[in-house]
Amino acid sequence: MAAQTLQQPSFLLANLKADSTTKPLLQRCQDLVKIIDEYPAKELHLIFPWLVESVFGSLDGILTGWNLRLLHSRNNEYNIAMEFLNPSGPMMKLVYKLQAEEYKYEIPVNYLPGPVKASIQEGVLPDCPLFHNKLQFPLSGLLTLNLALNPFEFFMFNFAYCLITPKSYPPGQHGSSTDSAYFVLVDTYLKYFLPSEGSVPPSPFSDSRGSVTAASPRSSSVSFAGYGVHSPSLLKHHIFHQPSVNADPSAQEIWRSETLLQMFVEIWLHHYSLEMYQKLQSPQVKLALLQYRLSMSSMPCQPHAPPGSGTLHTYQEPFTPTEEHVLVVRLLVKHLHAFSNSLKPEQLSSSPSAHSHTHTSPLEEFKRVVVQRFVQQKLYLFLQHCFGHWPLDASFRAVLETWLSYIQPWRYTGEKSNPQPDQNRAVPDKWESFVQENLLIYTKLFQVFLNRAVRTDLVNVKNALMVFRVAKVFAQPNLAEMIQKGEQLFLEPEHVLHHRQPRGYLTPGQGGSYLSSRQRVVTDMVFRVKSHVYALEGQDCQYKQMFGTELRGAVMKLMQIIAQARQTAKRISDHSNEVAANNSFLSWFGLGSSDLNNTFSGAEPEESGECLKKTHEFLDRALENLCQIFKLNQGQLTQLLSNLCSSEDDGNCKQLPDCIQGENGLILTDLGRRQIINGLRRFDIEYRGDPELQPIRSYENALLVRLFYRISSLVNERFGEHMNSLCSRPDFLGRLSRHYFTDCNSTTKLKQSPSSQHTLDRNRRPRLSLRPLASYRTMLLLLLFYMFGALLSLGPVSSTVLILAAGFLYGLFMTVFGDKLKTH
Repeated sequence: MAAQTLQQPSFLLANLKADSTTKPLLQRCQDLVKIIDEYPAKELHLIFPWLVESVFGSLDGILTGWNLRLLHSRNNEYNIAMEFLNPSGPMMKLVYKLQAEEYKYEIPVNYLPGPVKASIQEGVLPDCPLFHNKLQFPLSGLLTLNLALNPFEFFMFNFAYCLITPKSYPPGQHGSSTDSAYFVLVDTYLKYFLPSEGSVPPSPFSDSRGSVTAASPRSSSVSFAGYGVHSPSLLKHHIFHQPSVNADPSAQEIWRSETLLQMFVEIWLHHYSLEMYQKLQSPQVKLALLQYRLSMSSMPCQPHAPPGSGTLHTYQEPFTPTEEHVLVVRLLVKHLHAFSNSLKPEQLSSSPSAHSHTHTSPLEEFKRVVVQRFVQQKLYLFLQHCFGHWPLDASFRAVLETWLSYIQPWRYTGEKSNPQPDQNRAVPDKWESFVQENLLIYTKLFQVFLNRAVRTDLVNVKNALMVFRVAKVFAQPNLAEMIQKGEQLFLEPEHVLHHRQPRGYLTPGQGGSYLSSRQRVVTDMVFRVKSHVYALEGQDCQYKQMFGTELRGAVMKLMQIIAQARQTAKRISDHSNEVAANNSFLSWFGLGSSDLNNTFSGAEPEESGECLKKTHEFLDRALENLCQIFKLNQGQLTQLLSNLCSSEDDGNCKQLPDCIQGENGLILTDLGRRQIINGLRRFDIEYRGDPELQPIRSYENALLVRLFYRISSLVNERFGEHMNSLCSRPDFLGRLSRHYFTDCNSTTKLKQSPSSQHTLDRNRRPRLSLRPLASYRTMLLLLLFYMFGALLSLGPVSSTVLILAAGFLYGLFMTVFGDKLKTH
């Protein structure tokens, strides 16, 4: 009987694996609900890792699981998956059931983010306390290090890792949609475990001692170097530490919120380059690394270490976030702002020194520090990496909006009094401390954005919109002043601070000054700003002022490029209007151009029609906002624009882009590339192939085009020599034949390419072309002629003879008087 009991779980797992390939998702979920309710935790423990992998996929990306990132609301399985994975659904019920029994599940260290993995391989505990007391040391050495996670941590790790696991999407599908099951689940988990109102719902399972159990500290059998000298906890009161049995029930419940947030931040944001990893090594970590190496060198028998262990170069992680990844990060940022801003006003106004755990719940304490101490540094590095490595296209909008969402926490206060955002509404003064404590995220990333903007095609409406969005955000009243004040505090000399600081902070009654409290506040503000900058950029950082002379010159350069893009957009718009006017309804009657090459092939949907008007509007407002931010003189801007208008005349627009002469021909300069990007100049490009094989136009009938091409090809093959001999004659018959059988633009002077210095005469063989007859305009004209002939009692044959006669007479007229008309 005992043996049968031991074999029961293996049979259960085998049956579930067999059903996963034969039964539909609905039936599998129904079976799992019954198993979770009826089986004890001892048997569910063995199927839990397989179940998590079958839902989220394997960590190496080989198994795709339920494909939550491709599962949308229009799919039949969407509601089934959402109900099963709901925070209060069957899957989470299984997690809590196993959590009460203190089971552990291992995750290989190799799947941790690069910086965390490198830190562990160096023999130093990472700064994040999430991974403390969870390392499992095998006897064979450091090759197979694992993390022992509790069920909730294991579930959230796999859920978060699902976002960054490389996926091979089927053709026509992509994972950047915000209505996917994964995106909605992230939003649901954030609202459930980080509620803006109320508290986190309690766990439905408790252990025998009547308290929810978290991961108990696991003491390692091998002492880990640096454990006692690692950097301090992220929280002053160490509220992240998992609760003890006798702790307050509310404190026991908040560990799930902290675990979820730490897991999301570490998995999604804790990625950056090797250089940044070396730069961010704190003195404590470097000291621990030195002590570890000394202790290892003094050991008589050293354990086997992997290649590269003991050097910082063990961290080699190529990090290329996707648009879907960035959109989920933006969702996290927006929710954390709303979560932090839901702090009660009385708790927000209370000073940290007067703060006490007896009067403030752990959730309120968590709201106070969640953004600055959990997210700030890693999000800054994440955004900095994206700004520097993202392609120069419109997909950068996701990164940009994530940045703008973070630097505008006042948008997520939950106030309903003014649903319509007012651009002229000033930023409240209470956000001054937030701006100062995030100074680099405002100034440094703004400078990086400037470098991107000057290399972007601003004629494209999507790129123009991004420039306008940044300028609009920074032009909010009172924001530029807050940033400028933060820069002044950072540049405050150290000796001035010591001189300002009063001795012992004496009160006025003790001989102190009434200004002592204000001086103390200023000193604290300076300390916060300097600590923020040094923590993110290091003690030896060279700070560039956002309102300094150098950046002002870069802004003026951007404004010049914006003005050039405005003119280009206006010129393209005017040209498009002219073409549209020529190809209007009147052109059907022969008043417009019928040249197949008279189309602007370089125009995209974003660069035509209404989009060009929006581009002009966005760039105009961006110029106004930039002038407002940097207090630029309107007269100087007008002079800049007038000089630009005078230099970019019509003759200049027809010139080639700026080039230099190289060994193999012309080579574009940086100025020439910028001229091409902004549409200021371009090379003459014309279709050089067979005009009969050009793509079928929207005003042509595709069936008739193909039919007439076959007929004309047969005629040309059979009578080509005769047509060639007729057109070669120098008399009147030869001129008349050339009018009908050759293109009037058959001989043109074109430069083949920038690297060629000669031109050629493009001579085409005489041939018959019936393609104009496939035009809807021609068919309408013929129909009108036949209708007019019917009114005059003319039959189809008579009307056809008249049409042919009119065509012949028109050819005679153009042959006799064509040269004189061209000269005039």
